[in-house]
Amino acid sequence: MNLETVGKRFNLIAKILLCCLLLATDIVAESQSLENEELKNMLVAIERTTRATRFYTDVKTISDDVMQALSKVNRAQFVPEYAIEDAFENHPLRIGYGQTISQPFIVALMTHLLEIEPDDRILEIGTGSGYQAAVAAELASQVYTVEIIAKLAASADKRLKSIGYSNIFVKAGDGWYGWPEAAPFDGILVTAVAPEIPPQLLSQLAVGGKLVIPVGHPRGNQELVLITRLSSSEISSKDILPVRFVPMTGEGILTLRDR
Repeated sequence: MNLETVGKRFNLIAKILLCCLLLATDIVAESQSLENEELKNMLVAIERTTRATRFYTDVKTISDDVMQALSKVNRAQFVPEYAIEDAFENHPLRIGYGQTISQPFIVALMTHLLEIEPDDRILEIGTGSGYQAAVAAELASQVYTVEIIAKLAASADKRLKSIGYSNIFVKAGDGWYGWPEAAPFDGILVTAVAPEIPPQLLSQLAVGGKLVIPVGHPRGNQELVLITRLSSSEISSKDILPVRFVPMTGEGILTLRDR
């Protein structure tokens, strides 16, 4: 084989590789474009649902900071592979172990109600896949999140670190008891319904801090409740919206039922 033949074959292989690279680039660009469009549609759906529920919530619009945080977090990274196509739909999705990733509107509303400031330290009960923690971490200084299912906690921790969140701390444990070693918190989010407000969470809420929690029966009426600590001995409570969450589990709940 002479040098001319070798050169022609090399050029042909180079052209084929270049075509493959351009095709792959086009596929990635198309995928990103589609993802961006789905994200925009999700944000529009959140705004629409916010307006539709304003008579319950007194929230006419989600704050710009929260909407911006939602736009920065790729929900597709927090759902199982089989649910990727529905990742940006405005409804909850199953993530295994009998758990769900919350509806984007609910994530937006709960985050909005906390009124998170850049220096705030937030506690989340019910890590799940880590989506709510990621949204909160876009706004807060630190987010501590507790998940009772150890495998979910481990996978969420790995996922959040791989994405680049260094201000989120994940612990496997019973959320009924919060995270006393890291308290007090400026805001607390609970993503599972409890029959009553856990007193340990109230004790870990800083003065001026807010607690957002669904309260009610696992198979019955549930209400999203906003608690504000007014002083060391005084709190205010406001019902926000009828909701549907998976039940809180653990030793704390079992002890409560035995009373």
